[in-house]
Amino acid sequence: MKRIDWNTLTEAERTAALARPAQARADSLRRGVEQIIATVRAEGDAALRELSARYDHCALDAIEVNDAEFAAAEARLAPELKAAIREAAARIEAFHRAAAPQPVGVNTAVGVRVERVLRPIHRVGLYVPAGTAPLPSTALMLGVPAHIAGCREVVLCSPARADGHCDDAVLFTARTVGVHRVFKLGGAQAIAAMAYGTESVPRCDKLFGPGNAWVTEAKLQVSGDPDGAAIDMPAGPSEVLVIADADANPVFVAADLLSQAEHGPDSQVILVSPSAALLDTVAAEVDRQCAELPRGAIAEQALAQSRLIQVQSLTQAVQVSNRYAPEHLILQVNGARDLLDGVESAGSVFVGAWTPESVGDYCSGSNHVLPTYGYARSYSGVSVASYQKQITVQELDPNGLRAIGPCTATLAAAEQLEAHRRAVTVRLEALGTRL
Repeated sequence: MKRIDWNTLTEAERTAALARPAQARADSLRRGVEQIIATVRAEGDAALRELSARYDHCALDAIEVNDAEFAAAEARLAPELKAAIREAAARIEAFHRAAAPQPVGVNTAVGVRVERVLRPIHRVGLYVPAGTAPLPSTALMLGVPAHIAGCREVVLCSPARADGHCDDAVLFTARTVGVHRVFKLGGAQAIAAMAYGTESVPRCDKLFGPGNAWVTEAKLQVSGDPDGAAIDMPAGPSEVLVIADADANPVFVAADLLSQAEHGPDSQVILVSPSAALLDTVAAEVDRQCAELPRGAIAEQALAQSRLIQVQSLTQAVQVSNRYAPEHLILQVNGARDLLDGVESAGSVFVGAWTPESVGDYCSGSNHVLPTYGYARSYSGVSVASYQKQITVQELDPNGLRAIGPCTATLAAAEQLEAHRRAVTVRLEALGTRL
């Protein structure tokens, strides 16, 4: 990890210090994804079978998971894992139900009622990766809020293994959280299938979930096509920023940094502290722990583009964090909650020494599908609201039109929209009121 003294840097050097690993949308990637999408649109299920054989090395007979496969997956799964999935689902549901948007109705003037009503997105598509490791936790995070929102059809795609079956834990989780249909599909072809539909896969209105560069590029392409599908958010590699003081436990800090570094070679981890001694101790501890990890080689690649940043104070540390806008922000300082009011941009915050980021990944109740790559400046993580449309409604009685009609007419005239003005004035005249 590269060591940096924030207060010796120029503005340009500070920008460079907080730069993410390059996410090149190379022409070859763009063209490759365009070709996959075009092939799926033209050839449907036949293309899905051919692409699955090419990229996932599996021969798909049936594309959709059937009841017997769900039952077999549940039977094979260890009882303690099934219990943990159910336990996590219950906590995620408890939080997401409490945080869900509620209908609103307000009288903004006498006789003027304005409301907000909520409607679920009709059909949503969830993508659960299974590249270097299957991610049943992502099925939890995507499926629970979709169920709470009341989406009428929830479709899930996850890559099949070489034997033609999806991961057992992913299938069990999908059933647990109320997913309606699961398809053995991965990569850009899964995104294309859900965005445009095939003989087997229904066309979805909005797509959710993380994935590799091909999946991310496919989501961006279909979201930019009027005939495609909306997406949850732009995505990039996983990341964490830890703010720690001199009293922080370096073993805990190193473990938190490595928990994100092991996601992939393009992940990024950053430690910000006013304590030079802590930075040195954590650097050594990261090396020690990394050598013990099964995915240590992957973590080492991520660490090569990660940072140890020394600042003057914890206030400055929060300023650095807001500038970076991390997916995950961990506050390992004394009085950690005192820093929370200053946090403006972060996907999710983990407060205090006893709150590892891992609990948010799995079962604290928050959502782990979060904005990365600086998008936390303007995006929020997935929630029930992500699966809903918020529709405003207004209703006026005659007294309401008398009350706000003149205001409407004046503003319409200022914008030189005479038809807008007359839509009000003809009604006021019908009520015996002239402006």
